[in-house]
Amino acid sequence: MAAANNQSNTAVKPYQRGAGWWMVFWGPVVLIMAAIFTASSLPGTSIPSLFSFQDIIFHGIIYLLLGLFFYRALKSTTNRYTVAGLVVLTVIFGGGYGLTDEFHQLFVYSRSCSGFDLTIDTIGSLLGGLAGGLFLR
Repeated sequence: MAAANNQSNTAVKPYQRGAGWWMVFWGPVVLIMAAIFTASSLPGTSIPSLFSFQDIIFHGIIYLLLGLFFYRALKSTTNRYTVAGLVVLTVIFGGGYGLTDEFHQLFVYSRSCSGFDLTIDTIGSLLGGLAGGLFLR
């Protein structure tokens, strides 16, 4: 009987674990979202220009990371979706969060809502989801 319990414990999927596991998987998603919100709260005049196209690169990288970690968290939470389904949900989530981020910037001094930034956010989320689908099997 004890051997059967040990065997079943090793086969437990992350989405079947207790409540504490979510911090490992969803914690990075929440931290990245908080970092995006914090950066978007800075007035545009306080953001130094470090190099050409920095806005595009920063948006792409941070949303790629958000997409990758969201894919990882969702994959560990449920087994209901295929890889393609997880990627689609990742893009919807990343694009949706990008939309709320752009809306938030309407209320920040010398910032604006940008459809181009939203496009980069969504593409970054797509790339993160695809990376998750390729490397997190």
